[in-house]
Amino acid sequence: MYQKQIEQLVVLQAVDDEIMILEAEVREAPLELTALESKVGQLRERQAQVQERLDILKGQQKRLEGEIEDDGHKIKKSKNKLMAVGNSKEYHAMMREMDSMEKLNRLREEERIAVMEEFERQNAAMQEVVTEIEGLMEGYDAKKATLDERIGKAQGRLDALGKRRAKAGKVVPPPILGRYEFIRSRIDHPVIVSVSDGICGGCHIKIPPQAYNELQKGKQILGCPNCQRIVYWVEHSPKIDEEK
Repeated sequence: MYQKQIEQLVVLQAVDDEIMILEAEVREAPLELTALESKVGQLRERQAQVQERLDILKGQQKRLEGEIEDDGHKIKKSKNKLMAVGNSKEYHAMMREMDSMEKLNRLREEERIAVMEEFERQNAAMQEVVTEIEGLMEGYDAKKATLDERIGKAQGRLDALGKRRAKAGKVVPPPILGRYEFIRSRIDHPVIVSVSDGICGGCHIKIPPQAYNELQKGKQILGCPNCQRIVYWVEHSPKIDEEK
């Protein structure tokens, strides 16, 4: 009976170790998607900012083109009127007005060119953002499909391990099972270790000779006096049949 209990405790520990790994995977795997979602969100914010800048530039370009066109018509009309001017004072006044409008239009044209150049830069930035978003979304969709499959497999394995754990737990008396659970919640793994040449495989400290003698008899479940782990003599090492 002792050998069977040790065997099932070792099985229980192996099952719990695998459950811990799988639960961590199920818990942490979605964080990979969360990181991608965060990155895409940042890029979409940047995309909105660039789009806002493009809209402003379009408005500026339209305004400047309208002003240049309007002043162009005014200059043309002024040139036509210039031919009918009756005195030099009026002539010079119109010339000054035309010079002022032409100078203003040249400045507007320079501004329009600068706006167009900035528009091209922002448009190129928009294309870069769009391309990056599309690339991330492709990776997101692929990772999500893989992730769903991984989580599905992990969950299926967890269900199988849960049944195996329940089966192993039935063989171990409740006090010993409770002791195992208590130790596992408080110390680093492993909880159940072998003892060879009187040395505990957990804390690597020599156990008292009397305790070692009792352990070798294989009559009852004992613990290491130093680290409190459940121990068994290495010669009693159970042969575990791995269940998948």
